[in-house]
Amino acid sequence: MKVIKSLGSVGVLTAAALTLAACGNSSNSNNNSAAKEAKKFSDHTKTASVKKGGNLSVAVETDTPFTGIFNEELSDSATDSEVMQYGSEGLFATDDNYKINNKGAATFKLDRKAKTITIEVKKGVKWSDGKQVTAKDVEYAYEIIANKNSTSDRYTESLQDIVGMEAYHSGKASSISGIKMPDGENGRKVVISFKEMKPGMKFSGNGYFWEYAAPYHYLKDVPFSKLQSSDKVRKNPLFYGPYKLQKLVRGQSATWVPNKYYWKGTPKLSKITASVISPNSASQAIKSHKYDIAAVVNSQWSQVKNTKKVNFVANIPLSYSYLAFKVGKWNAKSGKNVMNQNAKMNNKSLRQAIAYAMNVDEVEKHYTSGLSFHIKTLIPQQFGKYYDSSAKGYNYNLKKAEKILDKAGYKKKGKWRVQPNGKPLTIHLAAMSGSSTQEPIIQNYIQQWKKIGLHVVLTSGRLIEFNSFYDKVQNDDANVDMFIAAWSLSSEASPNDLYNEKAPFNYSRFVTKKNNQLLSDIDSEKAFNESYRTKKFHEWQQYMNDEAYVVPLYNSYSINAVNSKLANYSLKPSASVGLWAKVGFTK
Repeated sequence: MKVIKSLGSVGVLTAAALTLAACGNSSNSNNNSAAKEAKKFSDHTKTASVKKGGNLSVAVETDTPFTGIFNEELSDSATDSEVMQYGSEGLFATDDNYKINNKGAATFKLDRKAKTITIEVKKGVKWSDGKQVTAKDVEYAYEIIANKNSTSDRYTESLQDIVGMEAYHSGKASSISGIKMPDGENGRKVVISFKEMKPGMKFSGNGYFWEYAAPYHYLKDVPFSKLQSSDKVRKNPLFYGPYKLQKLVRGQSATWVPNKYYWKGTPKLSKITASVISPNSASQAIKSHKYDIAAVVNSQWSQVKNTKKVNFVANIPLSYSYLAFKVGKWNAKSGKNVMNQNAKMNNKSLRQAIAYAMNVDEVEKHYTSGLSFHIKTLIPQQFGKYYDSSAKGYNYNLKKAEKILDKAGYKKKGKWRVQPNGKPLTIHLAAMSGSSTQEPIIQNYIQQWKKIGLHVVLTSGRLIEFNSFYDKVQNDDANVDMFIAAWSLSSEASPNDLYNEKAPFNYSRFVTKKNNQLLSDIDSEKAFNESYRTKKFHEWQQYMNDEAYVVPLYNSYSINAVNSKLANYSLKPSASVGLWAKVGFTK
């Protein structure tokens, strides 16, 4: 799932969104009342008949330009997803528990015995140039992801469950044998065969099949290696959602106008303009009613909560921030993470001590009016029984941190501790820039680590801009020993595409037999038994907390300030398909 809208499929997006949620002007007042107020918020505006026309302005809060890759198969930025949500629509609709139903652009049928799913695009679902979305468009999206010349990050171990996917990815086959089009490329039906059926397949975001289509007739002449940089993706994309891109100011704003071919009818608004603003300007923009929809930076809540003529619409998104430790590298040739047993951070005691020294609760109360909160595991509470409520996590405990380091042989030599082999220990932390308090938040953690004798310095000597940050993290920069980042999660609970051996998104690069086994168990045929799957989810959370390769930090309320004249806006999962066609201004 993406921060703003439901994602169909492969796992996740790298996201600065949570970093932004934890930034803003320091406020220590009304911490508890802010959280209490948030719990009272609705996740939707009023439902009403709306007038035709009107221009909607939306704030995109980021301290860096958006990349502008307007293609689901190639994009991996939450900000790009936020900008293109008005045109981009998944094939499937879901209920509020993310279970796929047949109310979307395509119907869905799972046959566990035959090991297939059948996708049929509805007649009249058309691209914004008027062409019907075809079976080939569904199949072509898989080619973009899996072709060896593609720049997509979305090829995962989960997708390799599709018959013939690995042969196509390696270049041994010119097509994916497990994807059939019974009525031909111009038909609307696709049958996908799997090696093994998975328990999450009934839910959106499961990662085992893709949930978007790509316009083959429009993109077929562009080589896979050049798709991401082509004007057909960057400037003039085609979508079958409610709106189409009319004007782009690269990295700064995107203007959308109705897609007259939209399958659910003509959208109500005349125009939607999404514009980048700095998170530091968010509260002033809300108070001055500069935008019809703008996210509240949580630390600025006290400044905006009494604003008139807005409705505050909120939820807790499927996302979290985390601290991760680099213990290996990505091997592009083998398509695997390779762990280095001798990596500086490949010592469980060191990782645990670093986690115990972080005063996360204190930071969130101080900087986010209590609207962000410390989390205990890598499975969010929204996933119900899969969440392990007994997990203890890493609560602030400096004495425990020091004891762990002493026992592990990290002796103090002067001001700083040295490695067990006696060599000096300097730890390089990569962290993203954000709004005004991101620097003091990160410096606070560096001071906490200093208290236990750990010499932590910032990679590059400063906070790093979003795109540069992920460039360093994805490419295993030697000057990154640990990093603080955030995930925007898929709407199916399996963590497989984030943390397995073949997951490019496993940025920590840790690989263990136990982790592989637990992830496999969670998504196994046996896990169609709910109690078994729940047990394995809990075991995995306990294992990850103990190993501390990735330490969960916090989640946040996501609050939007919405013009009180706007109707039919909703954050409910079931509302995502066709949402922007219904949103409009009341008469």
